[in-house]
Amino acid sequence: MHEKKNTILVIDDEPQVRKMLSTFLDASDFRTEESDCGRQAIRMCASIKPNLVLLELGLPDMDGKDVISEIRLWSHVPIVVLSTRTDDDEICAALDLGADDYVVKPFNTNVLMSRINANLRKAAVQQAGEPELVNGFIRMDLVRHEVYLEGKKVTMTPKEYDLLRFFMINRGKMLTHRQILHEIWGPAHGNDTQYVRVYVGQMRDKIEPDHSRPQLIITEPGVGYRMEVLPRPA
Repeated sequence: MHEKKNTILVIDDEPQVRKMLSTFLDASDFRTEESDCGRQAIRMCASIKPNLVLLELGLPDMDGKDVISEIRLWSHVPIVVLSTRTDDDEICAALDLGADDYVVKPFNTNVLMSRINANLRKAAVQQAGEPELVNGFIRMDLVRHEVYLEGKKVTMTPKEYDLLRFFMINRGKMLTHRQILHEIWGPAHGNDTQYVRVYVGQMRDKIEPDHSRPQLIITEPGVGYRMEVLPRPA
């Protein structure tokens, strides 16, 4: 089964717009989630942790600018406003509140895709300091959401990918179960340590030369895990 890559949360109260965007994004290899109102969208943003948000400002329950403000209290996810509002004051207000980009409807799909990819690249660099992460024989392309072992692409589920990225960013550091759970599954799962054990096991199956004797992801008994820092291949 082909694995989709980045997840985009589409927030728009018009069903035909959501359907059109989902079809377009799916064809471009993105996973999509949809919401037709602000409050639900804020909850979804917290639970599914999308890689990017497409937001219409005119929503039935609250103004989209308030959605931006709420999300910016706890998340740096890229927000691209996709709205019929063309007034300069509206555009400036949305950007000042934390939106990363503003595209006016109707839009050109090629332009929108360029804006999406540009904001995903910027977010990857802001998070990791670079658009890819390398640790020894492992390379992660943070823009394309691809993992390579010794140059060969390895398929990972979204959670496995997120977990590996967290280890790669923090390679050499000891990470507690609580830190891992909070980052990957959210604060509501702070005590679900079995999640970490299961997914670390699945990840080891894919990246460890001998998963029965892990040399890359090391268990710190009773505390958490640490990814060893590997030398770059010659």
